[in-house]
Amino acid sequence: MDVQLLTMTIWQKLDAWDKWLFIKLNSGYTNRFFDFILPYIRDSVFWAPLYIFILVFMTANFGKKGWLWCLGFICTVATIDIIGARVFKEGFERLRPCQDPLFFQNVRLLLKNCSGSYSFVSNHAANHFGIATYMAITLRPTLGKWIYALYIWAAFISYAQIYVGVHYPLDVIAGAGLGTLMGFAYSKTFHRQVGNFTLA
Repeated sequence: MDVQLLTMTIWQKLDAWDKWLFIKLNSGYTNRFFDFILPYIRDSVFWAPLYIFILVFMTANFGKKGWLWCLGFICTVATIDIIGARVFKEGFERLRPCQDPLFFQNVRLLLKNCSGSYSFVSNHAANHFGIATYMAITLRPTLGKWIYALYIWAAFISYAQIYVGVHYPLDVIAGAGLGTLMGFAYSKTFHRQVGNFTLA
């Protein structure tokens, strides 16, 4: 019983901190430029041309190895989506800030609608950190210091999830952790099965 009370207390404190930080990022530290651009930045459709370009570029220029690289890329995203939605979202059933009847009045929602899915974890954060990690490890010899740009890109998209009002910070942090783990796993699998890969 004492353990349950302690766990509840820790979770309550963590939840309170999470909501406090959400309000700061969603309503406190804002500006008109971010209000305009971040709803687009966080939308996967906005980045679809980039994803297509990467896949076409790799398959067109690097033959079988490029196809295997793309397979790893797609499997990374697909696995993250399944785990994020089926294991975490359905397992925790945490309401999004814009859905929570006890909290939504604190939310500055910048989208037309609040998604009907659960909040924990953020699949946007998970997917983009997964992509960033997979590319950073498999293409490290070619990308060099540009791998840091991949993580800045993923972090900015993840931050946008909080800014527009659809995820709490902990959703994003956990999603980033999940994505990084899966990106690492698939990149290492690629290295074992295919070997080192360079665009040079």
